[in-house]
Amino acid sequence: MPSVLPSPAPPATPKTAPPESGWRRARTAPSLQEVYASVRVPAQDASFWRKLLAFWGPGLMVAVGYMDPGNWATDIEGGSRFGYTLLSVILISNLFAMLLQHLAAKLGIVTGRDLAQACRDHYSKPVSRVLWVLCEIAIAACDLAEVIGSAIALNLLFGLPLTWGVVLTILDVLVVLLFQSKGFRVLESIVAGLIVVIFGCFLYEIIVSRPDWFGILGGLVPRPEVVTTPRMLYIAIGILGATVMPHNLYLHSSIVQTRAFEQDEPGKRMAIKFATIDSTVALFLAFFVNAAILITSAAAFHQNGHHDVADISDAHKLLAPVLGAGAASAVFAIALLASGQNSTLTGTLAGQIVMEGFLDLRLKPWLRRLITRGIAVVPAFIVALLYGEKGTGELLVLSQVILSLQLSFAVVPLVLFTGSKAKMGVFVNKPWLQMAAWTVSGIIIVLNVYLLYQTFFG
Repeated sequence: MPSVLPSPAPPATPKTAPPESGWRRARTAPSLQEVYASVRVPAQDASFWRKLLAFWGPGLMVAVGYMDPGNWATDIEGGSRFGYTLLSVILISNLFAMLLQHLAAKLGIVTGRDLAQACRDHYSKPVSRVLWVLCEIAIAACDLAEVIGSAIALNLLFGLPLTWGVVLTILDVLVVLLFQSKGFRVLESIVAGLIVVIFGCFLYEIIVSRPDWFGILGGLVPRPEVVTTPRMLYIAIGILGATVMPHNLYLHSSIVQTRAFEQDEPGKRMAIKFATIDSTVALFLAFFVNAAILITSAAAFHQNGHHDVADISDAHKLLAPVLGAGAASAVFAIALLASGQNSTLTGTLAGQIVMEGFLDLRLKPWLRRLITRGIAVVPAFIVALLYGEKGTGELLVLSQVILSLQLSFAVVPLVLFTGSKAKMGVFVNKPWLQMAAWTVSGIIIVLNVYLLYQTFFG
């Protein structure tokens, strides 16, 4: 296992240094300075597996965002209402994610800037501030899903009232700070362990739900009714927002820089290669979890005539009697709690990266986390108090649609920067990759415009 270097991060580049080609300002402090280049990587002539092990980890932290509690709400409703039909949306969303996370990793490795820092350098101050506000809204929506998901899990497992569960999630601040102080590899190991728990829980759920395997294969093929049916489109865009998360692009472009690779062309090529393998494999695991949630919902509810299960708590109550497996509900709740706690860890890092990158403002981690969590706790507490389980379920789906609406504002700059020869040099996107990236961006923008039209005029 590669060790964590005890030495402090390299000193910031002096502000008087000339800017690199394609950038307006010189780099100053690196992203996540306290853990920058803190994980050793082997030499170029080391074995493939040694190098992969050294770079393994950031992809799992990114994949956490693709299996957070917000995904559960959209996947459960999609499965109960429409069976296996929306499996194709999960598949396409994950393919989009693999492409975009590759670009995010490449940007961080090649330029030494995370996406937030790149935006602050490239755009005017007003535009940069608008992008920052939009990203903070996305992080707040993601944190809202984590708060609600964790509160629901505590309610399902221990009978704790939702309002108390929401308040208790503030304690996540202390947990995150404890893990961060132990080193980045420790943080990655905690995340990996929780992913194993989630993966194992849903492997069990699929086995006991006895799904229609031919139906699953058919659901992986896209159908036109996904776009033409308003409610199906709403959930599909919610799935897209829950899968391809904007803050994950900022997160990935930063945490790949925790590896101490050589800052020359061969070193950067090696880092891009293994960071891409890392994130792609991790996102396949996330695809399994997302698909498993929808498949379990379709097999347990849709096939048994329960077409209106759109709430995590309702799903929990129905799993055991419908499937005839007493442990199904408990396993479901354990996976939900693990999912919420995992997302809390990565959400903290994303918030720090975004604020430091856009504003060059460095708050103490506990203060930054309290601000983010406070923004999420207040609306969750009010909705839980006034509307209970039903209201929190609808708020979960809405949070994912909000994430999807913010996605374009992260994707477009990412594609623009990685397609710039001046900024990326020899690592600029190949024409086919740039075309694919703009196509994905266009699809995301068109779907979101259509969603807004259906919401307000449909």
